[in-house]
Amino acid sequence: MKTLTVKINERTKIGKAFIAMFNSFKGFEEIEIIETDSKKLKKEEGSYNPEFVKMVLDSAKRGDYTEVDPKDVWGSLGLK
Repeated sequence: MKTLTVKINERTKIGKAFIAMFNSFKGFEEIEIIETDSKKLKKEEGSYNPEFVKMVLDSAKRGDYTEVDPKDVWGSLGLK
């Protein structure tokens, strides 16, 4: 089984046609259509672990971090 997320601009001609096509599949049990508001989806789904985010933000407040130069990673970590 595969789950896909598709963002559709329902105000465009193609978006309306795409939604109409998808609505024609509503009667089939092999396909489940889940409608979600994109604003609600953004709030609910974070791409980072909340514990990791808290750790990074706390570290930034304390100033307890090391900045790494992407052009000289080993040197900026003192490992060169």
